[in-house]
Amino acid sequence: MRPNALTLLTGALGLAGVVAARAVRRRRAGPPAGAPPADPRAEELRRRLAEARGLDEEREEFEAAETPVDAVEPAGDLDERRRRIHEDARAAAERMRGAPPTA
Repeated sequence: MRPNALTLLTGALGLAGVVAARAVRRRRAGPPAGAPPADPRAEELRRRLAEARGLDEEREEFEAAETPVDAVEPAGDLDERRRRIHEDARAAAERMRGAPPTA
């Protein structure tokens, strides 16, 4: 006797059903009896990891707005820049005091 295709298909479907039923029962039953108890720190770790993923995305967004070092224009003469900054600061201080600016 030679099995036909319908018999083989029926057997395969039955076997798949048995395997699926066992998998569902195992999931509903929970962890096996010999398994160690769940670590209470696991949920805290999951929360912290999810929070860190969000920070990583924020960091990438922040760094995208920065100018790369090799794209920055040179500052020019340092003494000239320092003098200009001091003049601007003196003018701002005089404005805060209410005195008319000199120069």
